[in-house]
Amino acid sequence: MAGLVDHYGTLGREARRRGRPPDAYGALLRSIVGQQLSTKAARTIYERMLQLYDGEAPTPQQIIDTNPDDLRAAGLSRAKAAYLRSLAEHIVDGELPVDDLAELTDDQVYETLTAVKGLGRWTVDMFLIFHLGRPDVLPVGDLGIRRAVQIQYGLEDLPNPAELERIAEPWRPHRSLASLYLWESLDNRPDPGTAT
Repeated sequence: MAGLVDHYGTLGREARRRGRPPDAYGALLRSIVGQQLSTKAARTIYERMLQLYDGEAPTPQQIIDTNPDDLRAAGLSRAKAAYLRSLAEHIVDGELPVDDLAELTDDQVYETLTAVKGLGRWTVDMFLIFHLGRPDVLPVGDLGIRRAVQIQYGLEDLPNPAELERIAEPWRPHRSLASLYLWESLDNRPDPGTAT
């Protein structure tokens, strides 16, 4: 990790947010769109979706009122269109108090958000890191993080979640920041070298 920090220097606030919307609902919307996609592909599909709403993030009611086929035409899978609708319905029905999430512990945020269809561990990790700015989140299910650790630590295979937890133990209580440097190392290859 020291090699990455030396190579990339201080990561600015915008780099840390990685272009995500500033409100909780928008951040969750963007995270669902980005599930299992590269950053570039997620950004492209998200921007196409925004064009359905004159370039603005849709309100929950607008998502509910949108024909799922229109969302699919923007590049979203059938499942992701359903997940966006589920999120919107939970907010409109008052079951998901998105504006109160910042007051909850990390564990409470996981419990609250994973009750919504389509919001799993990875999505909650992204929300905790990029929206709530929680300092010690390790997204063990993120392929990019696993790939960056494999490269930086010279591993033969991708580390599994348990191996990643072990490797990341010395990064506590700054595992979110360590993750940002790992993503940066993938976004700006060639590699700066092997971390120590």
